[in-house]
Amino acid sequence: MAEIQLVENAKNSDIATWLCHRLDVALQSGEGPVAITVPGGSTPFPILEELVKSPLDWSRIVVWPGDDRVVPEDHAASNTGKIRALFEPVGSEVVTLSEMEEVPHFALVWLGMGSDGHIASLFPNTNPQTDDPQMVRRLTPDPLPPEAPFDRITLTLPALLDSDEILFVIRGDDKFAVFDAAARGENDLPVARLLRAASSQNVACFT
Repeated sequence: MAEIQLVENAKNSDIATWLCHRLDVALQSGEGPVAITVPGGSTPFPILEELVKSPLDWSRIVVWPGDDRVVPEDHAASNTGKIRALFEPVGSEVVTLSEMEEVPHFALVWLGMGSDGHIASLFPNTNPQTDDPQMVRRLTPDPLPPEAPFDRITLTLPALLDSDEILFVIRGDDKFAVFDAAARGENDLPVARLLRAASSQNVACFT
């Protein structure tokens, strides 16, 4: 089970500063590209907007969406389109998720979590496994969220666990209660399965 660094009542700017420092460490540790994965949704983008102002060598950072809705990238529901609009102007490569894509080792995996304990698009009904032979899967949430009734494409648990660090940003007491129960081993939701297997990664959670 992961040991989790908990930072409470963090401002967006605090999280952006933490991310900048961690990315700088990753860039300094080698000369090649640094792969990260970031989530969609309303919480991350104000933080990402702060982050891309940081004076990093963005040309070496390859950004993967952790998941996306199966829609064109110019669709309002596309995570990839929004991520691309932020990171490509500063020089980063942004990857379009595909089941054919070869997934790298990630320096940093940033995940959100739904109130049902899902991470990326690994919803409870998809029964994600840490020994999944695939690194990327196309899935159908059940029930389909009414605000985004689309199939999903997502990194799987093995892909997310092939990382140095895992970051969560959990806003709201109700969501944090689900996360905290998962961290204590009190449920078997997707987030709990990830945390149970994350023994070699640094795990941080900002609230």
